[in-house]
Amino acid sequence: MTKIVILGAGYAGMAAAIQLAGRKVPVTLVNASDRFAERLRLPMAATGQEVADLRIPSLLAGTGARFEQGWVTSVDLGRRTVSLEDREINFDILVYALGAVPDTSSVPGAEEHGYTLDDRDLLPSRLAAAANVVVGGAGLTGIESAAEIASRYPSATVTLVGRSAPGATMSPGARDHLQRALASLGVRTVEGTIEKVLPAGVRVNGDFLPADVFLWAGGTKVSPLAAGTETDERGRIVTDAALRSVSHPFVWAVGDAAAIRQQYGIMHGTCQGGMPTGVHAALSIVRTLRGKQPKKFRFGYYHTPVSLGRGDGVVQFTHGDDSPRRFYLTGRLAARYKETVTASPWPTYRRMKRIPASGVFWPHGKRS
Repeated sequence: MTKIVILGAGYAGMAAAIQLAGRKVPVTLVNASDRFAERLRLPMAATGQEVADLRIPSLLAGTGARFEQGWVTSVDLGRRTVSLEDREINFDILVYALGAVPDTSSVPGAEEHGYTLDDRDLLPSRLAAAANVVVGGAGLTGIESAAEIASRYPSATVTLVGRSAPGATMSPGARDHLQRALASLGVRTVEGTIEKVLPAGVRVNGDFLPADVFLWAGGTKVSPLAAGTETDERGRIVTDAALRSVSHPFVWAVGDAAAIRQQYGIMHGTCQGGMPTGVHAALSIVRTLRGKQPKKFRFGYYHTPVSLGRGDGVVQFTHGDDSPRRFYLTGRLAARYKETVTASPWPTYRRMKRIPASGVFWPHGKRS
């Protein structure tokens, strides 16, 4: 019997595991923690708001998928083994879904003096006592984090630092609403490069910004465990059109760990794209086990939903290449829309065993 092992139980890895198990294909899912990290809700968790405590064994209960908790120390592609701290697991097919983590090494001092959203168990008490908070990175994660912090701790001075203005890739109307909402929450925005993180603040463009807490919400990096396969300049596994490694066809790469080329370029890491890659890889593996050729993966972006605290938000609808359309939502309607999107992964996992083997339709109307 073919042994299939999935490394990583994020959105992409979990999607692949449940889809394979739903097809009665034996699969082992490996993850360092038994907690399923809802990354879309990490800014809420970091500010002490109650979020669901989802555990991977409970999510997999009744699916037939096997869970192995352990920290992966190496992958031997020649022997087809995965080494954990205290044991080895053999595989015939590997689904590589280890994703990405915050790259604090890219900013001097950030690792020693900063926090990331992965420190969600520490951050609420630190933020509650902080007079000045600096959030590094003005992308979606940074914007949502700054808004949640300012909403939750209104006495703190919150500064959002990024190389470009918040919402720079949105249409003018959506961008204006986003920036007005941040200003109304008291979030100060600074365009510039963070040169160094110090014990009591950060240096930006030669100026010093005081910070009792520095939260890094900027760039990410992937695990070095993909070494041995062909990777891109960021260490992501280069895939063919079906999501197989171009150098090792028995390895399938999904989510943030994969460099997946579409007509518009390389996909960027989001839950919006991660779950479809996991499902597509699983369905393609099923096809190969049945002696059929896997299908080409096609994906187009649909929207960019951003929370601005609990009662406000922006939803920028996009073209397939992630460029903005003219249509967008703001205010409470956008907040409700974003909450529906954020709440969707677990109900989606429950429905995955009913996805037809012939293909998957995503909201943008394309079929994988």
